[in-house]
Amino acid sequence: MTVIGHIETDFDTKFGIPRQSGLCDELKGRIILTPDFRREEAFRGLDDFSHIWVLWQFSETQREEWSPTVRPPRLGGNKRIGVFATRSPFRPNNIGLSCVKLEKIDYSSPEAPVLHISGIDMMNGTPVFDIKPYVPVADCRPDATDGFTSETKDYSLRVVFPDELLSLIPEEKRNGAVQMLSLDPRPSYINDDNRIFGVEFAGYDIRFRVKDNTLTVVNVI
Repeated sequence: MTVIGHIETDFDTKFGIPRQSGLCDELKGRIILTPDFRREEAFRGLDDFSHIWVLWQFSETQREEWSPTVRPPRLGGNKRIGVFATRSPFRPNNIGLSCVKLEKIDYSSPEAPVLHISGIDMMNGTPVFDIKPYVPVADCRPDATDGFTSETKDYSLRVVFPDELLSLIPEEKRNGAVQMLSLDPRPSYINDDNRIFGVEFAGYDIRFRVKDNTLTVVNVI
């Protein structure tokens, strides 16, 4: 497949990225197209849609071999589930699919058209294969069942982010940082009240620990 562009986000590493799109609506990004696909007419009518599907590549998890089962992190990292029953990046073809909100299409920048999106779950520099409109009448299924994700969909942490540390983050990034932390970036198999973790976000290293379902930020570097 042909890469048509890449995504710019606040995540330069995989750690801390939401496990699904749409979980943090404050997390924003931009889709920058390669020169061959910077064609305004190719996006004519897209800004009439509120959301889009983005087909992209798990570029940091490529493997020559694949496994028929994986360990979903939200199940503690121990229970095995069939790979095709998960969104795991460790697939026969390392393709990701995300539904994100289309905030606007910028037709005035030197790299135009540039798609501004929110609710992202992708790392900075992620290659993009395709963009499609989200069509509610076909894509929304209210009667759909949610499998093992029903056990974990309401999971979140209380976040304590001291004002003196939060003020170090640019104001427009603060809500996104708090939302991201509330989803618990830690590997699910690690449960150590004293361990300090660090997540890189928007150019900052946010250090935190977790105890009794509360995440406390202890430093911002």
